Amino acid sequence: MKTVLAFGDSLTWGYDAKTLARHKRENRWPVALAQALGGRVDVAAEGLNGRTTAFDDYLGEADRNGARVLPTLLTTHKPIDLVIVLLGTNDLKPAVAGQAIAAKQGMAKLVGLVRRHDWSLEVGTPEILIVAPPPFCETANPDFAAMFAGKVEESRMLGSMFGDLADELECGFFDASTVAKTTPLDGIHLDADNTKAIGKALAPVVSLMLGL
Repeated sequence: MKTVLAFGDSLTWGYDAKTLARHKRENRWPVALAQALGGRVDVAAEGLNGRTTAFDDYLGEADRNGARVLPTLLTTHKPIDLVIVLLGTNDLKPAVAGQAIAAKQGMAKLVGLVRRHDWSLEVGTPEILIVAPPPFCETANPDFAAMFAGKVEESRMLGSMFGDLADELECGFFDASTVAKTTPLDGIHLDADNTKAIGKALAPVVSLMLGL
C-alpha cells in the first residue's frame, strides 16, 4: 500500500469556524482523499492549527514552524510515496511574514527539506504535491479580520505563485480554489463540504502521481 503524508495547518486538521471545534473525521480532506482512493493509499494526516511554512509563531502551544518539524515527521512516517503540502495561509499574518512571496519562499524550503532528507536507497525520495489554499474572503469576525488585516489580495496571489514554484521545482500542483472557498464566518477556514471537496478533487491527481 502506498503512503501519503498530508502536511498542513488548520485546513488539514479540520477546523470548523461554526463550532470552533473540529470537523467530523469523514469531512476532513485527508480522510476524504483516502476514501476516494478506495483504501489503496494510507494517508497520514499531520495538520496543526497555525502552522506556517517556515516561520516562527510563538502564540501556539506547539511548534508552528513547518520547516523545523517536517524532517521529524518524514522520519516518523517513512517510507513515504508522496508528500502533500497545503500551507501558506498563516504565513500571511502580518505578525508572521505578511506576504505571499514569503509563503512561496517557505514552500520552496519545504520542498528542499523533502528532497534532501536521508532517504535510504530502498525507500527512495517521495513525490511532492503543492496545494494552494483557497483565498481569504471578507469577514465580520473581528479577531480574524484583525489577524489577517489587509491580506485578502495577498491570499489571491498564492495560487499563481505556488503554481510557478511547482513548475520550477518539478512538483505536482493543485489549486484548491478551483473546488473550495473559505467561509465568511471567519474568512479563512472551510465548512465541511468545502473541506471534503478538496480531498475528493485531489484523488485523481494523487492517483496519477502514484501510478495507481
